[in-house]
Amino acid sequence: MKISIITVTYNAEATIERTLESVAMQTYPDIEHLVIDGASKDRTVEIARRYPHAIVVSEPDKGLYDAMNKGLKRATGDYLCFLNAGDKLHSKDTLAHLIELVSNGSPVGVLYGDTHIVDAQGNFLRSRRLTPPEHLTWRSFKAGMLVCHQAFYINRQIAQPYDLTYRFSADFDWCIRCMKEGEKRGMKNLYLREPLADYLSEGMTTANQKASLKERFRIMAKHYGLCTTIIQHIWFIFRAIIKN
Repeated sequence: MKISIITVTYNAEATIERTLESVAMQTYPDIEHLVIDGASKDRTVEIARRYPHAIVVSEPDKGLYDAMNKGLKRATGDYLCFLNAGDKLHSKDTLAHLIELVSNGSPVGVLYGDTHIVDAQGNFLRSRRLTPPEHLTWRSFKAGMLVCHQAFYINRQIAQPYDLTYRFSADFDWCIRCMKEGEKRGMKNLYLREPLADYLSEGMTTANQKASLKERFRIMAKHYGLCTTIIQHIWFIFRAIIKN
């Protein structure tokens, strides 16, 4: 059973190597690592091509989610996941543990797990604020992005293209739509109760955060209805007040 890891890059020479190394050191052998580069002007492509396992494609794109769609089209694995430049698979046995979950029984739509937030040196900072539920469905995302994108492995049969009308939160919409498709096909989702990814803590501009939140509201309203979304956001505000 093959796993496709898709890494989208642009001028990522400072961080790409840690990602490449974490994939190269996996004990599970059947891995396809696609590096989809947006015609970087630094040494990103040169570094990536040093790794024999990496399949490097470098060409201009229309942004992050356009590049991710290119990765989806090229992926040939049974399951696929997106791992950003700078992010790592948590341990050398991560993919081996993940594949152990997949049995010969009913088909599995999504394999998912936990995420650690780390600094630039790979030191653990904290776990994600939102934790995955024991039983994940597309309805679960009413509570927010419960599973980090880097810890979300999807059956390629149900993988949908990203909606490029969203600039900042297309991954949120993508997860919901893919899981809807999996439910239609009667696929179950399985939780591996361990960290799957080390997510590199990065600053995000306030403007992008606000734009992302606005997009998420639109996405939730599309999938869950406007009234449900408004009520859910009132709960988000109340929860934030309690925690503070």
